Amino acid sequence: MKVQKNILLKKYTTFKIGGSAEYFVAIKTKEELIEAINFAKEKTAVPLILGGGSNILASDKGYSGIVIKMQNSEITFDKENITAGAGAQLSALVKKSSEYNLTGLEWAAGIPGTLGGAIRGNAGAFEGSIADCLVSAEAYDIKKNEIVVLNKDNCFFGYRESIFKKNKNLIIISAVLKLKEGDKEKIIKKIKENIEYRQVKHPKEPSAGSCFKNIFVEDLPSNFFEKFPETKIAVKNGILPVAFLIHSCALKGERFGSAQVSKIHPNFIVNLNGAGSDDVLQLISLVKKKIKEKYNLELKEEIEILDSIA
Repeated sequence: MKVQKNILLKKYTTFKIGGSAEYFVAIKTKEELIEAINFAKEKTAVPLILGGGSNILASDKGYSGIVIKMQNSEITFDKENITAGAGAQLSALVKKSSEYNLTGLEWAAGIPGTLGGAIRGNAGAFEGSIADCLVSAEAYDIKKNEIVVLNKDNCFFGYRESIFKKNKNLIIISAVLKLKEGDKEKIIKKIKENIEYRQVKHPKEPSAGSCFKNIFVEDLPSNFFEKFPETKIAVKNGILPVAFLIHSCALKGERFGSAQVSKIHPNFIVNLNGAGSDDVLQLISLVKKKIKEKYNLELKEEIEILDSIA
């Protein structure tokens, strides 16, 4: 295990934003992970687990703790079961599963994240999610100093939520997924369609993906559609897309510094060229304020905003 100092996080986030981490270590095995956690305890440095860096906003002030970059990316197949390390790229899992004629991960095509990050945030798209195919997750419990295995029910998945978000003592090491045998041509076709959709519908500039969580219709005030009947057309599968609300508030293209509400997909905030974390936070605040003023709704961030002080 090699511990580095003052490594810029902007190099490891899809937003291309973030100051220096006090300590930084890349791990490839569970033994190295435990060693990194023990190092953190010795230095009283709070550990931050980093996967693909695709769903976070890191502060320009950096992180005064230890960033542990998960690079345990091994993938093995046993009939319809996949066992993979938390650092395995979703793109690699999608590709390899198609080679084995397995269906169930096509929704993840084009997502620039890792398996560990996907489990932690219950990533999903195109009406699918990682919770649909997860059998169990192996994790290291910092508090108990032991490795534990949680089955799907004990992961307490919700919309972009899991026990791993609520309990930061649990660090995902690996997971077992169960897929289904399918038609290879159909699987590859669906993967291609999903990637092409993202290329057309999602911005190409650096971002952290969807900034805000969409809203379930059941969570809306009882008289919401009476007050705002125009929003009914946007509802799909019981969900009101936040992108529709942001667009209706004429916020597409709104800027602070080099951060901008995407003109292509308004639930993305993009880094045009050298945006800082404060620029993004200003935009997040503005969007939440405008949605509150017009619709009386409180938006919740889907991206994780990292505090500079561990």
